[in-house]
Amino acid sequence: MATGPDRREVTGETASRAARGWWDANASEYLVEHGEFLAAGLVWGPEGATEAELALLAPYSGVLGLEIGSGAAQGAQYLAEQGAQVIAIDLSFQMLAASTHALLAQADARELPFLDETFDFVFSAYGALPFLPNAGQVLAEWTRVLKRGGRLVFSVTHPIRWAFPDSPNLDGLTATGSYFDRRAYVELDEIGNVSYSEHHRTIGDWIDAISVADLQLVRLIEPEWKSSNQETWGGWSPLRGTHIPGTAIFSCRRPD
Repeated sequence: MATGPDRREVTGETASRAARGWWDANASEYLVEHGEFLAAGLVWGPEGATEAELALLAPYSGVLGLEIGSGAAQGAQYLAEQGAQVIAIDLSFQMLAASTHALLAQADARELPFLDETFDFVFSAYGALPFLPNAGQVLAEWTRVLKRGGRLVFSVTHPIRWAFPDSPNLDGLTATGSYFDRRAYVELDEIGNVSYSEHHRTIGDWIDAISVADLQLVRLIEPEWKSSNQETWGGWSPLRGTHIPGTAIFSCRRPD
């Protein structure tokens, strides 16, 4: 039986191995629970903000894009329907196996199997970055395959949420931890190996990582909870969503 959660430092290899195992084991359950919500298109986070509303990657017609940490590639499929050609990659074979999107590849986000300056845009909605250390190095690899002048957009758990319990209820509105505790959240299996890890950075850390990757930050979006959204998703809920942000979307550009 797996042991309880912990906070500790985790290497990239350990984090990658844990992510692949966890998502392969939980893909079916995750898609049953959240598949209908994600079917709305490219959804940037549990608040319900969509690419159809924000147009962070527009225009779509005639361009080549890459989705990283795609899951079942709902986002890539949506953009393909808008006229873009999009390749979707994920570490989890089971997630990719559930996709109806045409252009898929199983790959590690830390080492992309593409040539330099291949894509007009790169994006990730809660994919890969939360589950890996060394965000600057990972973003630099993503920037490598992005054309100059291209857009790189990613969403992650809003850093402030790490100071609060991961609960959708009233207790999730009282800070109990330090915003500055950067140790990863870790779950261990029955023999003490890391089976899941998620990594915390402050807003300043994310901006530093963007700078390390030689990207320009164009917009930082903190989407508000939609009044029509009654979905409870882990620690996300209408109650918490009306009080504190749950998602941060970073829209970046590779300089010419």
